[in-house]
Amino acid sequence: MNRRRLVEWLAIAGLAGAGTLPRAQTNRRIRRVGILGNVAPANDPLHRSFVAAMSELGWHEGKEIAYDYRGAEQRYERLPELARELAALNVDLIVVSAGVTAALAAKQATATIPILAVGVADPVKFGLVASLARPGGNVTGIAGAVPDWGKYLELAHEAVAGATRVAVIANPTSVVYADYVAQNEAAARQLGLKLQMIPVASADEIGPAFDVMKRQRAEVLVFGPDRIFQSNLNEILERARASRLPVLTSMRPAANGGALLTYGLHGMAFIRQAAEYSDRLLRGAKPADLPFAQPTRYELVINRKTAKTLGLTIPRALLLRADEVIE
Repeated sequence: MNRRRLVEWLAIAGLAGAGTLPRAQTNRRIRRVGILGNVAPANDPLHRSFVAAMSELGWHEGKEIAYDYRGAEQRYERLPELARELAALNVDLIVVSAGVTAALAAKQATATIPILAVGVADPVKFGLVASLARPGGNVTGIAGAVPDWGKYLELAHEAVAGATRVAVIANPTSVVYADYVAQNEAAARQLGLKLQMIPVASADEIGPAFDVMKRQRAEVLVFGPDRIFQSNLNEILERARASRLPVLTSMRPAANGGALLTYGLHGMAFIRQAAEYSDRLLRGAKPADLPFAQPTRYELVINRKTAKTLGLTIPRALLLRADEVIE
């Protein structure tokens, strides 16, 4: 009798196990990824491209993955608070898309959640990782800044013949600001240019910055990839157009909007690499052992139509180096 009951119990248990196994396989836990940015996701083209690239790797939003987005709305002082919010959610991964200032805030918020810092300037110099080859902590990522920001002054000197007064706008609340200023000052001295460094910490300061450029009779405008400038790119380009100021920047979309020249990372290759790293981290790779990537593919785009409108002649040697010329 006991033996019969034992056999019946084992049969029932076996059937129960067989019935629950498929559910265990199909009901996989949805991974949660926190994204720390500087604008709302609807206004962040990088976010949309990243989600699309993740889908191509099999991470479909609402199925295998869910995103928790926190945007600082161009206020860098909010980044530490937002980073702590994501850490409190105990997400599986934090992707930082607002530069090294945001990456440092995320690192301070958690020492255990993997962090992927996308587009950061000199991560070793600013204390984000121990080394590029072996980051050593919970942070890895994709470097994004041009190592020598003086490159843009060189391009300005070459593209706008005879120009000597170059205005550079930059965000003074960024942790890279002092380094950015120093590199531009060194390049200006070497090239014999009169540098006009104009701090712009918010969208409200863009208009006054152009007033300063007008008073100082700037002949070229240069700016980097700060989120304030990305979010207000159309306004900057419109004001530059009205002032007949040639624009040089690292942001590729600016070329289509009327900038004279852009030089920066190849956008989609950059996003795909960030998605590939995220995929590896979500599948168990350790940030400490995942080398900090250094993209090498940069694009030089020249808007010849803008040059003609401004009465400029782009040197042939520069045109031949361009990856794309907009006619």
